[in-house]
Amino acid sequence: MHAKTLLAFALAAVAAVATPVARAEAWPNKPVKILFGFPAGSATDVIARTVGQKLSDKWGQPVVIENRPGAGGNLGSELAARAPADGYTIFFGTVANAISVSLYGKLNYDYLKDFTPITLVATTPLVLVANPSVPVKNVKELIALAKAKPGQLNFGSGGVGTSNHLAGEMFKTATATELVHVPYKGTPAAYNDMFGGQVALMWDNIVAATTHVKNGKLKPIAVTSLQRASSLPEVPTMAESGLPGFEAVSWIGALVPAGTPQPVVDKIHADLVAVLRMPEVKDKLAASGAVVVGNTPEQFAAWNRDEIAKWSKAVKDSGAKAE
Repeated sequence: MHAKTLLAFALAAVAAVATPVARAEAWPNKPVKILFGFPAGSATDVIARTVGQKLSDKWGQPVVIENRPGAGGNLGSELAARAPADGYTIFFGTVANAISVSLYGKLNYDYLKDFTPITLVATTPLVLVANPSVPVKNVKELIALAKAKPGQLNFGSGGVGTSNHLAGEMFKTATATELVHVPYKGTPAAYNDMFGGQVALMWDNIVAATTHVKNGKLKPIAVTSLQRASSLPEVPTMAESGLPGFEAVSWIGALVPAGTPQPVVDKIHADLVAVLRMPEVKDKLAASGAVVVGNTPEQFAAWNRDEIAKWSKAVKDSGAKAE
């Protein structure tokens, strides 16, 4: 009897060890959700649908895109943070998450503690664009004009604390110039006033701005990435234009709720990076101005910390606050 009891305990112990492995091997055995806090048609949405389809092919399960916009992306972030830690909810975080840490007095989730990073999916530079009537061709001329007319040049944004607002604040700090910020409820309204000449400048995601540049409605001054953008290769970087080290890019990264089993984290990482390395995926995203990354979880974790520090300084310098 004693021997049988020992055998039962031994078998139970083996089963306990084997169960997580078996679960990881079986993952995914139902649809997987990619959730984020931005609407259909946004840069995040376009990238999520591109990689989601390839992941669905690889996993043999539907990958469902769930758009939950609201509160500057924080509604979707909070929902993702509260999702079960089983790998069936993948969160696409963005630069908005790095900004929100210091912009909002209180958040109902902790971006660094509530998520496990998977990989930085892609970055998209901002591009500084101007109404064609603004008499400058480059950053040097813009700085000279701004210094000659302090407080007379304005720049639009999609709202207080957005990356295109804070990029302008970073520019003001770096160049010691006085530009007037004009916030809108989303960049489409800002573009309408730019086309009409009421707004002189805007820093915006290259995915959205490129169309207006190519149809001649706006003129490009510089991109905010450290390298030139493939979709606007003739446009210099801020660094090339006399502001070394100036970098302010939008980005999208994959994360899962903290506590997700490590074998599942490893599988999502391996498969997502494999998808990002597919030539057809890289080409499609590059056409919109995005730069595919696909780094390690550790590298993405470090990226998050660095981005929070960088945007926190911009928020502090600007005095921006959102509740």
